[in-house]
Amino acid sequence: MSANNKFVCIHGHFYQPPRENAWLEVIEIQDSAAPFHDWNERINFECYARNAAARILDDNNFIRNILNNYQYISFNFGPTLLSWMEQADPATYQAILDADKKSMEHFNGHGSAMAQVHSHLILPLCNRKDKETQVYWGIHDFEHRFGRKPEGIWLAETAVDTETLEVLAEQDIKFTILAPRQAKSVRPIGSEDWQGVDEGSLDTRRPYRCKLPSGKEIALFFYHGDVSQAVAFEGLLMDGKYFADRLTGSFSENNTPELLHIATDGESYGHHHRYGEMALASALNHMHDSDQVELINYGAYLERFPVTHEAEIHENSSWSCVHGVERWRSNCGCNSGGNPGWNQEWRAPLRESLDWLRDKLIELFEEVGGKLLKDHWQARNEYIQIMLNREEKTLEAFLAKHAKKELEEEERTQILRTMEMQRHALLMYTSCGWFFDEVSGIETMQILQYANRAVHYARQIGEIDLHPEFKERLATIPSNIYENGLAPYDEHVSPAQVDLERVGMHYAVSSLFEGYPQSLEFFNYIASAEVFERLIAGNQRLVVGRTTVQSIITYSKKHFSFAALYLGQQTIIGHIAIEMDRPEFDAMHTDLFDLFNKGNLGELIGKLQDYFGSKKYTIWHLFRDEKRKVLKQITDGALNQAENSYRDIYNDNYQLMSGMLQSDLPIPSAYRSAVQFIINKDMHKFFGNGALKNVEELKRMSNELRKWNVQINDATSLKLSLSERLFRELQKLEKGELTIGDLNRLVETLEIINDMGLAPDIWKVQNKYYSAIQGYKSGKWVFASKNWEKAFYRLGDLLHVRTD
Repeated sequence: MSANNKFVCIHGHFYQPPRENAWLEVIEIQDSAAPFHDWNERINFECYARNAAARILDDNNFIRNILNNYQYISFNFGPTLLSWMEQADPATYQAILDADKKSMEHFNGHGSAMAQVHSHLILPLCNRKDKETQVYWGIHDFEHRFGRKPEGIWLAETAVDTETLEVLAEQDIKFTILAPRQAKSVRPIGSEDWQGVDEGSLDTRRPYRCKLPSGKEIALFFYHGDVSQAVAFEGLLMDGKYFADRLTGSFSENNTPELLHIATDGESYGHHHRYGEMALASALNHMHDSDQVELINYGAYLERFPVTHEAEIHENSSWSCVHGVERWRSNCGCNSGGNPGWNQEWRAPLRESLDWLRDKLIELFEEVGGKLLKDHWQARNEYIQIMLNREEKTLEAFLAKHAKKELEEEERTQILRTMEMQRHALLMYTSCGWFFDEVSGIETMQILQYANRAVHYARQIGEIDLHPEFKERLATIPSNIYENGLAPYDEHVSPAQVDLERVGMHYAVSSLFEGYPQSLEFFNYIASAEVFERLIAGNQRLVVGRTTVQSIITYSKKHFSFAALYLGQQTIIGHIAIEMDRPEFDAMHTDLFDLFNKGNLGELIGKLQDYFGSKKYTIWHLFRDEKRKVLKQITDGALNQAENSYRDIYNDNYQLMSGMLQSDLPIPSAYRSAVQFIINKDMHKFFGNGALKNVEELKRMSNELRKWNVQINDATSLKLSLSERLFRELQKLEKGELTIGDLNRLVETLEIINDMGLAPDIWKVQNKYYSAIQGYKSGKWVFASKNWEKAFYRLGDLLHVRTD
């Protein structure tokens, strides 16, 4: 308890724009995030996971404590981000859920997690129905994950208008967070006189009640602008104690209850600012130990201190646009600042184009939904249950509640397509599409993927094609790079379209290299093979099959016959047919296998065209990740030959090169290239494969690096592999499998790595060791021997973890 009624609350808005391929519902590889697969994975490693286990250091930079920051701050996570994390990093996902439960213990039953409007739409620019669905989805996603009703909700970009607040109040939301410039006027409750305020004069140290036209009300917390700005942009996270002092330095001298609270993007703590999560942990630790201030969250503060003032808001305002919400509909002047001379005249016609499309889709939704559903708008709201759990029983319960009658299979698919059309019609308004500088940016192309998907569903549902007029509208949108907004759409969005035929093609071509079972689930599809057979002759392969491909999302399905021929390198010829009866397939199967076995490949290619026609598929039609995977398999053979050649040069000329080195003679560049290649190859293999068994080999490589003055190629990737290898070794401790030999090898490995100056990012290893130390102190396990104990403490020294 603070001695003078002074409280601090730090809010983190953790969010990433959806990056999933709109057709496959998976994130495809993003080279700019290397060595990680994609930006979600990279930012999770740098920020989300680290805040669940943030290190607090002593004066010697040794770890003395590890804190789950989420337990002591207020936070919200974007639902689309959590749905990714639940699959990609279940440990961090669970740590976030557990932190909310722990925070309820700290803060008198009030959890620190807040909900978020589901798909990060700018709600003041939405129609009423879309506002209601976004809030409903956000609340029910939160309840599904955190197991309780949310008290507060985060508005995308804190964008707000009175109608939005009405929707929140209708859903029993108690409070939301806004920027100080969004307050228009304030007054004490009971007073008749409003006082105009701006971000300089508003007292942000108290909550405000906002009375709504409906008679309902909601509490508003306007965060401290200066400190929030300093966290995000002014280096406040360079020092945890300085951060804490800055947070506590804005209180008055009296005993009046006051709340100093800030709100920033959560990515500030580790991604935007390296070690920001440690500064946050240190600040929380300082304030937790202080008797002058108390950490609290918004719900707990509202319970302890009733609201004494009320506020009016500026309509259509936000935290990231000084012009209100113009950043998402006009060339207001807000941009990223990296491209002088560019303009954002594309924003208004882009929104107008999507508004046109939305309204056309609503017409179709009301027509089809009205025929099949009791209340199609309520059904759209409750579709969140299907989005969260696509199991058959969830779908059956949804249809039993909302369908007007017993449904035929095609009618069930029709309802699901209609709901998916609406889901993508909401996703196409994700705020990131307008935030940056250029219509051809990846964020805008992402939302246009959702628009494209919605148009495709509309064509399936109502046999109407909105695409031609939509493209005409895109052609009127200006671009700073392209001729118009249609050009990047045609280049990046249209080729990404996926239908069941393309999925069947993907199955056929990739099956040349994969050991496919009878039934395979990949992306959001299930392929079930009625017939599947493959022949291999040296570098050539032939696969023939009959399969059924079904969408997991809409239950639509098609039957295909296929054949694919691999001729070596990247040369693949694939064919697929929807209409081929079994007798024709059997004849084709026999003919192709006979010709392949005889080696008549030219005649076989002709037969493929006889049976399937001229339309064919190649390796370049594969989805991005699978294309990379297959190409890697193809190129590995050639690269192995190159490695053997380099290794021969390295081994055969090693003594000669050593003599030249000792005689201070120049070594031929071809020899140096061989040395560079082989040492790097061996380093990556050592940490990428198997356990840490041969430490002598690591010593040899360390000596070679020093001897030949070799630079490490792809050092970031190597350090990541090294860190993961060390982490997996230490995981053996949890299973009781870490022997004295394993432990000594870990110690030696770290000593060699330090000597090499590699400096990998081993925070996961340090956290695992810290957890082990805590387990030892609590009596969960004991040292196996004195030698084991000595080696374990030596490991702690190398990891910079305090063991006393």
